[in-house]
Amino acid sequence: MSLRVLLVDDQPLIRVGFSAILTSQEDIEVVGQAGDGHEALDLAAALDPDVVCMDVQMPRLDGIEATRRLLAAGSRAAVLVLTTFDTDEALFAALSAGASGFLLKSAGPEELIQAVRVLGRGDALLDPHPD
Repeated sequence: MSLRVLLVDDQPLIRVGFSAILTSQEDIEVVGQAGDGHEALDLAAALDPDVVCMDVQMPRLDGIEATRRLLAAGSRAAVLVLTTFDTDEALFAALSAGASGFLLKSAGPEELIQAVRVLGRGDALLDPHPD
């Protein structure tokens, strides 16, 4: 059974790259992609993903507030916050919103794959290799 993943990032090239990395694995299926938090909420409700890979800074509705709303709505998805910002504030905001994981976008492909698998099995993850 594949882990169902929703990718949320306002940059199409980032979404395409993450999708290529994740779908190269037999046990991971990217079921949708969203460009902002509002789209993420709609797609998560429709697609019921196991893991949502959520960017922090996006137009209309940022990833922190989208995470908060997603989980408040009762989604079973684990949220992996992906960001370029290596700050304690970003980490604290993500965790306080209910994210299960936090990974810097500077991580390698294998780290992204592993993070999705960790969250998919119900565990939490903080970026083990912050820059």
